Amino acid sequence: MRTTASGLVNVRAISGTHVIFLAFDMKESDAKGLLGFAIQRTDLIEDETIWLRGNKTFPSIRPSTGLNDVSSHEHPFQAFQWADYTAKPGYRYRYRVIPMYKRPGALAEKSATTITISTEPLADDKHEVHFNRGAIASQAFVKRFPGQTLDEAGEPAYAWLGRDLVPALLEFIAKATDRTYSLRAAFYELHRPEQQPWTDVLTAFKTAKQAGADIAIVYHGLDDDTGKTNAQAIADAQIKSICFPRVNAKLMHNKFIVLSKNGRPTSVWTGSTNISRNALYGQLNVGHVIHDGPLAKQFLAYWDQLKDDPSAENLKDWAETDNALPPRDESDALTPIFSPHHGRGVFDWWIELANSPKPLFMTFPFGIVKDFRPVFDKNDGVLRFAMLDKYVNGGNAASRAAAIAEIERIRRLPNVGMALGNNIFVDWIDGWHQEGNGIGVNVNWIHTKFMLIDPLGNAPLTLTGSANFSEASVSTNDENMVVIRGNQRVADIYFGEFMRLFAHHRFRESVKRHIEQFGSAAINTWKPQDLYEDWSKWVPIHYKKGSEHDIKRRYFVGSHEAN
Repeated sequence: MRTTASGLVNVRAISGTHVIFLAFDMKESDAKGLLGFAIQRTDLIEDETIWLRGNKTFPSIRPSTGLNDVSSHEHPFQAFQWADYTAKPGYRYRYRVIPMYKRPGALAEKSATTITISTEPLADDKHEVHFNRGAIASQAFVKRFPGQTLDEAGEPAYAWLGRDLVPALLEFIAKATDRTYSLRAAFYELHRPEQQPWTDVLTAFKTAKQAGADIAIVYHGLDDDTGKTNAQAIADAQIKSICFPRVNAKLMHNKFIVLSKNGRPTSVWTGSTNISRNALYGQLNVGHVIHDGPLAKQFLAYWDQLKDDPSAENLKDWAETDNALPPRDESDALTPIFSPHHGRGVFDWWIELANSPKPLFMTFPFGIVKDFRPVFDKNDGVLRFAMLDKYVNGGNAASRAAAIAEIERIRRLPNVGMALGNNIFVDWIDGWHQEGNGIGVNVNWIHTKFMLIDPLGNAPLTLTGSANFSEASVSTNDENMVVIRGNQRVADIYFGEFMRLFAHHRFRESVKRHIEQFGSAAINTWKPQDLYEDWSKWVPIHYKKGSEHDIKRRYFVGSHEAN
């Protein structure tokens, strides 16, 4: 949902399910002397009013206890965007955004702007978008479960990290309650995590089978570590009769389920989520349910091909005929993409979409491949954000170094923002706690694969699924994606979650870089908690034409014109 409010401060609010993103703008002349924005939130459902809180403080009035979260009324936010990550789905909130002036300890309010917005419910009649927290490396985790590993913290920690992703997955499977239902699933990782039996997805499939539903699962069955783990998990869960190994593929990388009722496909679960401990509770993932018969029918036709374990060439022949891409008519709200195809035509189509002169937000679990880098390598004033788990994947030392250098150069462009997955691995950042490592092997932090083109525009484009935006993901691997056109609700949810994790990891990356630059001296030179006590140290950059701050301010608030 989106709404705007005007005043001394113009405010735009964009709500997802768990995130409300607030963007501010004001005349440059009115921003003279500005020391930040205080934000007051009223929960209109539970009748509770609070000041939003942050971690940065004015050094001259810093609490003696060190850096704790502090009220924005005393230590305002020095940014023209802020987000509330504590919102609840289907709630209604009112925010007062107040520009603060004068001096620390004696701040003065000027005219506030009030804006009211509802968060999106977890589901509507077409789309359900479910993210986990992707926040095992976070201050929230170490404060909630101090001194504990994930397994030591147990079920409460798993439930917190899984958020609504895990319950939604189990609920989707549980819809198959009797013999009138069927489920057709395809998964790369199909593990049975012993640490959290209360969320055993394989047992959920077994329960649906025992209820009389027709259940069949295609899984990555090659003689590799993933295939062997899958086979053992299937045997342990005693569901071998409903599971079919896919061995004639280099990588059976799908993660989807088709639900049918009385032989008619009704819904599909797709996204980036494998069935594994890391996928559900560690790395960032999304499960996206689409209630659409025609789309579910197309996914079922693809599954029917996978079940017969065709050769790669035969599957490509089928895709070229039954999933011809790019689509002739791009007015369709939903377009499925099934892999593999012959050649790299689908990959080039993705690049063409991303190359549009519109703002772009993408996630890259395995780095930005060479072909996609020119998309970002343009200093044209168009905002482009990328969130990466790592810069590159594979290659020798020389090629990796060259790729990293190229991406480092690109990210210095003023219209490009990048964040690389990291955790805080020290405990001396004024009041911050050392955070744990991820719980994965190949991907610790960011595993989603989605592209948002002009997400805050009138006709956003969302691509989401299992493919890693690489040539192999369209011409070699078994993959799926969905192109969703014009759905602002979907784009708003993805945008909010992107910005949540982007801010999370960009700060952690800055900590890591500072330590790498200054070594042991970093403990005395790192001041991330300081707010500026002089407005001229932070306000002007937000109005410097062509700067990242200026570009962000204009796009997020919905204005592309100069003041």
